Amino acid sequence: MKKTILAFAAILLIASCGKKEAEGNLHITGNVKGLKEGTLYIQKVIDTSLIAIDTIKIDGNSHFESYIDIKSPEMLYLFLDRGVSNSLDNNLMFFAEPGIINIETNLDAFLSEAKITGSKNQDLYEEYKKTTSRYKDENLTLIEQKFKAIKSKNAKAIDSLNQLQDLNLKRKYLFAVNFAMNNKDHEIAPYIALAEVYDINIKYLDTIKNAMTPNVAQSMYGKKLTEYVDNLKKAN
Repeated sequence: MKKTILAFAAILLIASCGKKEAEGNLHITGNVKGLKEGTLYIQKVIDTSLIAIDTIKIDGNSHFESYIDIKSPEMLYLFLDRGVSNSLDNNLMFFAEPGIINIETNLDAFLSEAKITGSKNQDLYEEYKKTTSRYKDENLTLIEQKFKAIKSKNAKAIDSLNQLQDLNLKRKYLFAVNFAMNNKDHEIAPYIALAEVYDINIKYLDTIKNAMTPNVAQSMYGKKLTEYVDNLKKAN
């Protein structure tokens, strides 16, 4: 009798695991420390709009999980509905790919304290953001200086600061291109081309497109980049 019960339990466990695997090739686990009650939404961009593809109710337990099926690595969003506002501070971007991804964060610093593991593309994206944040900080400093120059009607300083802003932007764009080229075997490459430097000279976009490995070229962002570049060529 004992052996029969154990065998039955094993069958149930296997069946349960099989059901979960059938629900999706991406398993998202996580914890929002301090969240006692609320709703989490897993969102993706569909036709330029953010659409919820899973809803997770939080009621006492701040841990959560979700099973989603994705055909290709792509940027998803974890949206926290606090029931108060729809602030951008409530929407956490993460580069999803098949496998297990864990998201650890807390209620008070939902974005800034987030730790996301399990995705190589996410690791690369964080590396990219770490460097480009310096260009953003530099631009903010230049904007502040230009505001003062405009206020004091210092035309020479304004011209100089405009040149520095242009130079800073070029450095940011060239870094993005080089980063994409150096990571041509990951989906982050076409994503950066489309999301960060879509308005750069077409020759750079074409270079990234041609550098993509076959697997990346067949990914969702790889196909979108190819289509985008081809359309630009036709328009010119």
